Amino acid sequence: MNITAPESICILRFSAIGDVCHAVAVVQATQRHYPNAKITWILGKVEAMLVGDIPNVEFIIFDKKTGLKGYNDLRKKLQHRQFDVLLHMQVALRASIASLCVKATERWGFDKARAKEGQFLFTNRHIKAQSQPHVLDGFMAFAEAIGVPVCAPQWDIPLSTEDSLWAHSQLSHDQKNFIICPAASKAERNWSIEGYAAAAEYAQNRGYQVTICGGMTETEKQMALDIAEQTPAPVNNLVARTSLKQLLAILKHADLVLAPDTGPAHMSTTMGTPVIGLYAHSNPGRTGPYNNRDSVVEVYNKHMPNAVWGQRAKGALLMQDIKIADVKQAMQYWFDKQEASA
Repeated sequence: MNITAPESICILRFSAIGDVCHAVAVVQATQRHYPNAKITWILGKVEAMLVGDIPNVEFIIFDKKTGLKGYNDLRKKLQHRQFDVLLHMQVALRASIASLCVKATERWGFDKARAKEGQFLFTNRHIKAQSQPHVLDGFMAFAEAIGVPVCAPQWDIPLSTEDSLWAHSQLSHDQKNFIICPAASKAERNWSIEGYAAAAEYAQNRGYQVTICGGMTETEKQMALDIAEQTPAPVNNLVARTSLKQLLAILKHADLVLAPDTGPAHMSTTMGTPVIGLYAHSNPGRTGPYNNRDSVVEVYNKHMPNAVWGQRAKGALLMQDIKIADVKQAMQYWFDKQEASA
């Protein structure tokens, strides 16, 4: 099928950090195939702090916290615009309402099986149905639908010299660097303090400097303190001390990252840094670190052996079923591999 090269493309994906990392691969694949197309990306305020400086993309911020004002601001910004293509890559109803501000000839959404919350009512084209895709592969189907050849995902998120130098100054130059990003956005996705402390001690015993990273919440700060307190050797605590770009730079310079189902796991993937993901509530085949799904430590399939693809497991203590021995085994695989290649 011959597809006319679009001159203007609007991408709608507000959040979250991990999904925006997946979307970057779609945006940049589209840029490579259609270098003359003007690409506009509507995304969230926080997410823009991470990817909003990608070259040759116009970013329009949608701040969901402002309520109706956010929709009015978006409508005003786009009222005189017409796009060839809209890639509506977020099924949440608020995203579909926002899509009404976008005038586009082709309005691509998910296939009807995945177009939840009535998304199919806001689109006039549907990507092909897929069997058990990773979220990133689902996003890539949008690019394929408009003629972009299927390709392995690539990322090129800019990092300033200042952020790179700062990250370099925070990490060890005599040892390899093991990063723990212990906190997810929902507390039920967090592993135990004892587990993280045991992982930190194991890394230290293998000669790695351990650094803990995280955001500004009191929960994250306390988790870092508790992990450090239970770990024999000194821990480099950078929780609440990094911007998103600085965190991205830290993850780029790391040798291995340990994290639950949270944004930094996918940020690490964009930087080419191996990740051990810890999963209990969501299927790692669907949402795990894209390039390291084979080294995920998970109990999801134990709790959800007959789950529908994408179905989440419920329970506040599921993560505590992840065994320290299994995490150490995954760490040993990467430590041995890195030592062999040194």
